[in-house]
Amino acid sequence: MIEFFFDCSSPWTYLAFHNIQPLAKELGAEIVWRPILVGGIFNTVNPSVYAQREKPVPLKARYMTKDLQDWARSAGLAIKMPPTVFPVNSVKAMRGCIWLGKDIVPFATAVFEAYWGEDKDISQDAVLAEICRKIGIDEQKFFAGISEQGIKDQLKANTEEVVARGGFGSPTIFVNKTDMYFGNDRLPLIREALLRSKASAA
Repeated sequence: MIEFFFDCSSPWTYLAFHNIQPLAKELGAEIVWRPILVGGIFNTVNPSVYAQREKPVPLKARYMTKDLQDWARSAGLAIKMPPTVFPVNSVKAMRGCIWLGKDIVPFATAVFEAYWGEDKDISQDAVLAEICRKIGIDEQKFFAGISEQGIKDQLKANTEEVVARGGFGSPTIFVNKTDMYFGNDRLPLIREALLRSKASAA
């Protein structure tokens, strides 16, 4: 089993979200999608992210831009970095992911594409309403659903859980509950972990 803790506001998470699905399908692994707020993680255990944004190392920042575009090209995705609005408040989008439950993938995909591919501000109700219409979600039910206290509480609980389990950003991925991986570039290691797990179960 794969647990995928994620926030749509991260470009590396967009890549991992896209890339892990065919990997899981190929190896017969179930993905449990766990929406979080990555800002809550940074505030709690990883404030260095904010310091890095305020005072970036120019050489490292330039390479990171190239690295991101190399990975995006490899995945067949378009990513604009930085988007016009960055960082973005993704709380409503991530509550939407919680509210949709098992129907999460089309919505999360559309949110990722809107923000990273089309440079749309996913904090805005109009953008979220457009995404709902695009994939056939009743937008009135959507906005009513994401305002429910239980949905808000679950997003907070997911965020607190990933920190308690050792996570410090998005995406944080667990194989079989305890084996943690961070980031898109760890997918080859996740593949190996899944193959080991299948072999030991055989």
